[in-house]
Amino acid sequence: MDLSQWIERHARFAPRAPALRFEGREITYAELAGRIRRAAAVLAGLGVGPGDAVAYLGLNSPALLTLLFACARQGAMFVPLNWRLAPPEHARVLADCPPRALFVEPAFAAPAAAIDGRFQAHDVATLDGDAGAPPPPAGDEESPLLLCYTSGSTGAPKGVVLVQRALAWNAVNSTHMHDLTSADRVLTTLPMFHVGGLNIQSTPALHAGASVSLHPRFDPEATLAAIESERITLTVLVPAQLEAMMALPRWRQADLSSLRMISTGSTIVPAALVRRVAERGVPLVPVYGATETCPVAAYLRAGDASARAGAAGWPALHCELRIAGDAGDELPAGQDGEILVRGPSVATGYWNAPEETARTFRDGWYHSGDLGHLDADGCLHVVGRRKDLIISGGENIHPAEVENLLLECPAVAEACVVGRPDARWGEVVVAAVVVKPGCRLTEAETLALFSGRIARYKHPREVRFLDSLPRSALGKVQKEAVRAAVMELR
Repeated sequence: MDLSQWIERHARFAPRAPALRFEGREITYAELAGRIRRAAAVLAGLGVGPGDAVAYLGLNSPALLTLLFACARQGAMFVPLNWRLAPPEHARVLADCPPRALFVEPAFAAPAAAIDGRFQAHDVATLDGDAGAPPPPAGDEESPLLLCYTSGSTGAPKGVVLVQRALAWNAVNSTHMHDLTSADRVLTTLPMFHVGGLNIQSTPALHAGASVSLHPRFDPEATLAAIESERITLTVLVPAQLEAMMALPRWRQADLSSLRMISTGSTIVPAALVRRVAERGVPLVPVYGATETCPVAAYLRAGDASARAGAAGWPALHCELRIAGDAGDELPAGQDGEILVRGPSVATGYWNAPEETARTFRDGWYHSGDLGHLDADGCLHVVGRRKDLIISGGENIHPAEVENLLLECPAVAEACVVGRPDARWGEVVVAAVVVKPGCRLTEAETLALFSGRIARYKHPREVRFLDSLPRSALGKVQKEAVRAAVMELR
């Protein structure tokens, strides 16, 4: 059974139920099922069969989801391209996994033409054309379905291979996290070329028979307006999006009463942010994971959001977590080590990268490169990335601990802590700080924030004030770019 059967089944049970809402139009489950069948016929006409790649370049839209499920039916792989990348970057991705077909939104026709003449671009409108009867379904749960390329913030992008089974089990995990039902109204503003926008709520909502409102891209005003007018019950907003919304004058008065919870992730979620959102009566619930985990690997539920603020959550219903030391030994509660994940939603590996796959996926466990620990109750706490660990004078310093103290200062809008090479100590801590508009903060005042609160060796030696922090499409701070900026300002 392939994932397109989710939509077919709901089309039988509730044909007139809204599946998608987009730019003022509603698409029922029956209509979406028809679109998927027509798109499958188009793919077959282009010679797309099991194992072939199909790429998409465009913003969030019904066409993206239609193509995903049509690929599931055909047993093909869907490759959503990051529309923020430049043509040479797209060309590298497509050269790594040449697609049988490339579908492009009209707004991206010029960038697509600049990618590479080898790939003929098809307008997404052709997916809804008359291509005759669709072929019999050819996909199953072990068919590779989603090929998501990581952001490449630490090197060349890697294609993460997720089979159909992974998305199905991820949907089950998400359903448990959100108490997701067919009555829910989900708002998707994160880009769906990432698993965060695609798989934390969007595909799980379609598995549950709920409705999904799609925004082409995030706009804080439009997001608040949609929550109010469409009575949205669930949405995913990363911290950078929440900060943009909370900066709006209408944030304090906006009607958020329909929201059961807001899910958040992509970075360590400060406890202060959880409390600020809770002041509006909405639980802010973290989800931990990665592209390689589809991504739902650990989470809290709404009832635990405030009491466990700062934690990443318990292992997902169908995931296992362990904390490993440098020698691979399992560490006891409270001791930091590498976070490992195992479960049916974990990726099978990296496309065309056997050595990297062997390093990262070992003995059934995904080695995340993230550092954290389990507390006495088995709840996960993430402290940072292994590569971001600062070692000063032989002492380990987790940037997140220092960043959280900076973010508690009312004058600080954004903060990032990095290590700078030092002849005596090996590395010293440097803080990059963005000050809120209308506020004033000196280096001495910033350094005083740490007095008596954390060990002296963890204190920043320098503070660099920036206009903004460089971020990825999902709001993750790009630390390599911050390090470069800090060094330039010396």
